[in-house]
Amino acid sequence: MSDAGLFVGFGQPARAREPQAVELLRRAHALYSELQERGEIDSFETVLLEPHGGDLGGFILIRGTADQMHGLRRSDEFRRINARAGLVVEHFGVVDAHVGDGMSAQLAIYEQQMNEQLGAS
Repeated sequence: MSDAGLFVGFGQPARAREPQAVELLRRAHALYSELQERGEIDSFETVLLEPHGGDLGGFILIRGTADQMHGLRRSDEFRRINARAGLVVEHFGVVDAHVGDGMSAQLAIYEQQMNEQLGAS
């Protein structure tokens, strides 16, 4: 069951690199589909956002266990896709995510710290 994830966020394609950005998104989708079939990730979802005046154009949320996410981050395939993304899209970034039971655990840590802070005031 997924308790961890990776949030892969991106902005608009870099000027004059639109075809490469579209191709890269297709390659990323194919990679994550293959990883899901092999059981190396639990699932993923690609989201393209409507124009809204902000920097975020879309994201991919990859779900799995913490070990799966660690393995993905260290894989050559993932590193190559990310290196290419840095060249063809604006505002690219990868952030660890807490999902499912992982979100509940992270929220409990936050609440504990909040209560300690309020008690110290």
